[in-house]
Amino acid sequence: MNYTLNQLQIFLKIVQTQSVTKASEELHLTQPAVSIQLKNFQDQFDIPLTEVVGRKIYITDFGHEIAEAAENILNQVHAINFKTLAYKGQLTGRLKISVVSTGKYVMPYFLANFMEQHSGIALSMDVTNKNKVIESLENNEVDFALVSILPKNLHVEKLDLLQNKLYLVGSSEKRISKPSNIKQFFTELPLIFREKGSGTRQTMEKFIERSHIKVLKKMELTSNEAVKQALLAGLGYSIMPLIGIRNELRNNQLKIIPVKGLPIKTTWSLIWLKGKNHAPVAKSFLDYLKKEKNGIVEQKFNWYEQY
Repeated sequence: MNYTLNQLQIFLKIVQTQSVTKASEELHLTQPAVSIQLKNFQDQFDIPLTEVVGRKIYITDFGHEIAEAAENILNQVHAINFKTLAYKGQLTGRLKISVVSTGKYVMPYFLANFMEQHSGIALSMDVTNKNKVIESLENNEVDFALVSILPKNLHVEKLDLLQNKLYLVGSSEKRISKPSNIKQFFTELPLIFREKGSGTRQTMEKFIERSHIKVLKKMELTSNEAVKQALLAGLGYSIMPLIGIRNELRNNQLKIIPVKGLPIKTTWSLIWLKGKNHAPVAKSFLDYLKKEKNGIVEQKFNWYEQY
């Protein structure tokens, strides 16, 4: 056996995500690189770790046992690193945050300086849709969650970070006349939605319901990036968070279409279970945000006020 810690980490992520593609995205690696490491790892065992049926990967019983062992090994490695840094007097431990997909444009700016100040902290940031974010929080699997819509049936505490603005957006190459009748306008507009469970979709549907709009032409895509690419290609229009389209607006690739009732304004909030007893790392991060958040907003998001 000659497997590496990197191979253990990659295999564990594949098991957790049930996908080579998703594992590569979360590890910020290319899909071919992950596939090669999976093959190299598999070559060290006589028993299959995975099976591929059609285009879907399945983990064998043996593979699940190896993944469990890999997780234990990686946890011990982290423990060694933490103890070494703690011995030097540094703040150590894991900070676990679950972030709704559009929040990936927000959360890193509130983390950067804190992580730089505390090199002994290991960050785990899961980016997914709103339903899964709330589920991980409810199961106490994370320290914090970043959402733009507060959960209704979960007792949480919160720290508001930044206003969220959602506009109707389309390709700059598409010509569209200013709507005189909003209901008629939307019936003729091909609208692109996020998947069910998305906070952006929930906000978009509330606007449509509140405005008594009937949508006839409708598409559904599973990520904000996919929606953005569809807009750039001229496939349709969507109500999108401003935070995720800064570059496209500046480059005149996308445009905001003025519509009565828009923008929709919500708030990006860091939330945690009410009464949660934070570990030292999480408590330190919360204290840092309370002190620094206004400065971060002013420095990193001043462009926001142009819209």
